[in-house]
Amino acid sequence: MNILITNDDGIYSPGIAALAKIALRFGTVRIVAPDVEQSSMGHAITHSRPLSIKTSPITFENVDAFRVNGTPADCVALGLHMFPDTNVVLSGINMGPNLGNSMWHSGTLAAAKQSVLLGVKGIALSTPVGKTEPDFEGLAPFVEQSLQVLLENDELGLYNVNFPPEPKDIKWTRQSVRLYDGHVVPGEDPMGRKHFWITVTPLEPAEENTDRWAVENDFVSITPLRLDLTNEIELTGKLDVIEVNQ
Repeated sequence: MNILITNDDGIYSPGIAALAKIALRFGTVRIVAPDVEQSSMGHAITHSRPLSIKTSPITFENVDAFRVNGTPADCVALGLHMFPDTNVVLSGINMGPNLGNSMWHSGTLAAAKQSVLLGVKGIALSTPVGKTEPDFEGLAPFVEQSLQVLLENDELGLYNVNFPPEPKDIKWTRQSVRLYDGHVVPGEDPMGRKHFWITVTPLEPAEENTDRWAVENDFVSITPLRLDLTNEIELTGKLDVIEVNQ
């Protein structure tokens, strides 16, 4: 199996090194990742300037690695161009969760989506981070088992996987859709210039059997996703032409 790995934390992230080490157990691994952090970049594509790809300044054992001056989605597009024999794209392990509504702006998940758009299975992997780095050694058995489950067939699919700090088991979940209250937190830098942080606060508890509920209860969450965002219920019975009154 030929595996392409990327992320949105950048080529220097310990999460991408941890994922590459585990992925080598499943086949050949190549890395194409952003040269700087691109967190919360979403599915941005660079179209107004050319991109460059260079050998990684970080050495990965038994892995060819490259850095790109672009977004996570750019890295996947270039990576699949360079390595057309790729069977699956892994994005992560992200330093921070990608649960519920955060899927909309996640650069980690966007890389996996870009892979599926280009006809290759995409899997995003994330874990919370606190004052210290995640315990990637402790997570390794759960990362390996999750990949074992998701790589056992060749079907095209999109998956979002989140690991709690200390997992006890793995659970299939759906996306949490609880609402958030947006906050803008003002501050001031040492030069007296104003700046702002954008953050959110959950308004409701997580729904049972959702991704956020699973991670809060120490389960690894595997959420199968799709690219079609159509609201089928809203669309029901509305496929007739809408007449325009003139």
